[in-house]
Amino acid sequence: MSYTIKTAEQYKQAYQHSIEDPEGFWAEVAGHFFWQKTWDKVLEWDFRKPELKWFIGAKLNITENCLDRHLATKGDQTAILFEPNDPAAPNRSYTYRQLYESVCKTANALKANGIQKGDRVCFYMPMVPELAIGVLACARIGAIHSVVFAGFSANSLADRIKDATCKMVICSDYNDRGAKHIIVKDVVDEALAMGCDSVKTVLVHRNTGGKINWREGRDKWWHEEVDHQSHACPAEPMDAEDMLFILYTSGSTGKPKGVVHTCGGYMVYTCYTFQNVFQYEDDDIYWCTADIGWVTGHSYIVYGPLLAGATTVMFEGVPTYPDASRFWQVCEKLRVTQFYTAPTAIRALMAHGDQYVEGFDLASIKVLGSVGEPINEEAWRWYYDKVGKGRAPIVDTWWQTETGGILISPLPGITPSRPCYATYPLPGIQPCLLDQEGREIEGNDVEGLLCIKFPWPSILRTTYGDHERCRQTYFAPFDNYYFTGDGARRDADGMYRIIGRVDDVINVSGHRLGTAEIENAINTHPQVVESAVVGYPHDIKGQGIYAYVITSAPVADDNTFRHELLDAVSKVIGPIAKPDKIQIVSGLPKTRSGKIMRRILRKVASGDTSSLGDVSTLLNPEVVDEIIDGALNE
Repeated sequence: MSYTIKTAEQYKQAYQHSIEDPEGFWAEVAGHFFWQKTWDKVLEWDFRKPELKWFIGAKLNITENCLDRHLATKGDQTAILFEPNDPAAPNRSYTYRQLYESVCKTANALKANGIQKGDRVCFYMPMVPELAIGVLACARIGAIHSVVFAGFSANSLADRIKDATCKMVICSDYNDRGAKHIIVKDVVDEALAMGCDSVKTVLVHRNTGGKINWREGRDKWWHEEVDHQSHACPAEPMDAEDMLFILYTSGSTGKPKGVVHTCGGYMVYTCYTFQNVFQYEDDDIYWCTADIGWVTGHSYIVYGPLLAGATTVMFEGVPTYPDASRFWQVCEKLRVTQFYTAPTAIRALMAHGDQYVEGFDLASIKVLGSVGEPINEEAWRWYYDKVGKGRAPIVDTWWQTETGGILISPLPGITPSRPCYATYPLPGIQPCLLDQEGREIEGNDVEGLLCIKFPWPSILRTTYGDHERCRQTYFAPFDNYYFTGDGARRDADGMYRIIGRVDDVINVSGHRLGTAEIENAINTHPQVVESAVVGYPHDIKGQGIYAYVITSAPVADDNTFRHELLDAVSKVIGPIAKPDKIQIVSGLPKTRSGKIMRRILRKVASGDTSSLGDVSTLLNPEVVDEIIDGALNE
């Protein structure tokens, strides 16, 4: 696309234009898309309410921009290239024409099963092309998709189905993930037994053909519903501000938040950022290793690449199956040009040793990307030297579920890259650092709370069914700013380095988990009186989960008790939230008003007890020494 930045000077000009005339800048970018009706006004905004509207009055359908408009020029180009879990199994691929037809047939099947514009459809599926097809089919007819990562527990799935009052669940029979063979349909059945009364239909994709339980009338096979449908389906006209999807993210309180993104602004921003951050060119093969259950998969596996007419790889497996060379074997086989993954994966592969990467021809790779959490310097250098061979620049991207797309990142080969730094904001993004009182911190070589002072097109619009929660979480902490929840440093050159969360959210392997959620799960155990969960530095995951637990009586068997707690967390949230360390304590350090001093617990968990500050004012200062003495530090 012609709006791709190619030089440092073009970046400066684009950034300047986007700050001086945001509406003119984004109108120009939006002019590259197909609109059924153009906008009456580019932007209305008020961070205090919050009320955010982009491309007001415009009509579009995002799938016409992902599919229809490419058919004349790219109909025979590969749109999705599927790499299955089993390396011996054949690849599957869809051209833009085949993808268009599959999406239309699936959209017609959804309509035949009573799904209409505005209905919510929940997905709980492995990383197979049918997940992307189903998501696009929803968008085609104006239904709102809510994708739940297929590693979450039945409880977590039920919470999300109920919150969005989903009318349909789309799942697979089984999910093959590495050596694991998981009965996904059983998890869905268990979730639906928890009072998900809004669900009328379960559409099941036959992924492996294994035996599953079946409820006549409710459960239907994907192939039986889809295969006979017409491969033409008119795209539903959508207002730019109509809802496109809900995606749940953990917060500092127990209940997950349904982040809402809308059609017009999300389309414009994800495509623009995909094009510029990855410098995609015709005939490139782009691979993002994320799961579509997370926002990275929405924006940079499905929507961004397809809007740009790219070839996007979908990968069903895990980085270490059948061994730690899998990523590099796929990169060599598919001649991948842009590779986007998480620091957790990089650290895990690094730990297995260089021999797994050294034998592969990775000369096709032009850009390496990192996402999910700040990448540490050691992992950055290994990635750059061993994978990129010192040639491919690294884009260390910073963004969130709530932002819809990348906000701060180097542009490869155009703007400078520096280990541990997200570097400079993309055009349209106006970051700033605030102190605790909400005053802007001027100049460079400073640290503060990262906020954004002007909206961008893909900013979240609300949290589903609870606008006040959206206001309180993101817009109330500081007047007239979007608060990211992250601390950051701006160095002498004006580059941004993300320091990490400042609220009670832990970033485990790039996945945000609320400490309150994990504590609630631990507290379901009958012997647990109270618990406190904090994050601590972890060599592979970035942050590990450390749980302090008070029991009602001495524990007879430590090992059994710990396993019971891990099982409880797995059942309520999912295996991803299992604590790495569990320390049984007699009490927790609290202020006289009863607030747990998590700062102290974080320091103990990280092995840094040299600067705990004055603990004498605590309600129970004696418990601090006991916690330090029993700390589980290697």
